[in-house]
Amino acid sequence: MATAEILSKARDQKRTVLTEIEAKQILGEAGIPCTKTVLAATREEAVSISEGIGYPVVLKVSSVDISHKSDAGGVKVNLADRAAVETAYEEIMASCRVYAPDADIEGVSVQGMAAKGTEIIMGMIRDASFGPVVMFGLGGILVEVLKDVSFRIVPIEKADAIAMTGEIQGRKLLEGYRGQDPADIARLQDMLVKLSDFVDRTPGIEEIDMNPVFAYRDGAVVVDARIILSP
Repeated sequence: MATAEILSKARDQKRTVLTEIEAKQILGEAGIPCTKTVLAATREEAVSISEGIGYPVVLKVSSVDISHKSDAGGVKVNLADRAAVETAYEEIMASCRVYAPDADIEGVSVQGMAAKGTEIIMGMIRDASFGPVVMFGLGGILVEVLKDVSFRIVPIEKADAIAMTGEIQGRKLLEGYRGQDPADIARLQDMLVKLSDFVDRTPGIEEIDMNPVFAYRDGAVVVDARIILSP
């Protein structure tokens, strides 16, 4: 489904929050690599999709009413076989119905278990004074603890992306710290420019959150994503 169709569908349904699957489809169309993610409405579909993708897989609750999926017990990782997927599906549904009894749950998203990389956060927020602003920093819990992020007003060019990746305090982690693989910094910079280009040509986006992005020696991929539309 193309970006315009996804946005139109959400507007028709009076939604401002896109599902993870919708967000990744939009970002993928913008040239930003994301893990393949497929909706499963039933336990049987979850198994079938998992076997098509290949184990191990990750299951996440798919609901626009549940933003913090982990807090709801809505995420199960490293599922290695059919039995693990079946159990995970039932546990996710049970936990999320307790966590948010009124939530509209369409099923679970199924995606392959991405190899661990350096955790990055990228995104966009709409500032009241400056308009859309892109951000870059260390992802995972580090962004919450260290607040080590860089910002630029949209639109940005390659030079801005280079500056952003170089000015965070944790840049040594990107370069390969204490034997860890370095991150593909050029790919991350390219993703920042493509994010800016997408935001600049697409009105009505309030917020984009890509966390984590796993950065590898060769390449990077968005593992989780959220897009919020303007009211």
